[in-house]
Amino acid sequence: MNHETAAGPSKFLHSTLRERIVEHCFIGDALRLLWQKSITDVEVLRPEFDVGGYDLVMSCRGVVRYIQLKTMSNRGKTSAIKASLKLMEKPSGCIVWIKVDEGLHHHSFLWFGGSPGEPLPSIQHMKTAKHAKGNAAGKKNERPNHRIIPRRVFEKFAKLDDILEKLFGKLS
Repeated sequence: MNHETAAGPSKFLHSTLRERIVEHCFIGDALRLLWQKSITDVEVLRPEFDVGGYDLVMSCRGVVRYIQLKTMSNRGKTSAIKASLKLMEKPSGCIVWIKVDEGLHHHSFLWFGGSPGEPLPSIQHMKTAKHAKGNAAGKKNERPNHRIIPRRVFEKFAKLDDILEKLFGKLS
């Protein structure tokens, strides 16, 4: 299969790079917006690897959020994401699903989480996820500690300001 296009290698081959760019832009844009609101008591931490079900920890005004970041094209048709049950164990765990345009600019945001200080709503009852790749026999085994979270349970927001308020509460 040829993944080359007129613009270069396909996004499929560089999905990790794409996700890192979106993550860095999200952090930078969030810090800039908080700075503009004179909020400077912010910390950002990143785990060495994803064992706890989150990609990022942000702390602001005494609220600590464990955030699983997901990305998709603003024209994407993805109807669900996979998340670890371990995220429910973290204080104020949440999922921020970022929709981006072709230039990787934020288009809109999807939110799944509780209020600041509250745990992630239970995902235990949701459908068990399967591995993306099959085993030697081609069978895709279940991932017992991961669930499929449908897009319909996410709240949609157009602005990063709205996501920051979901993360940390009223900022003004």
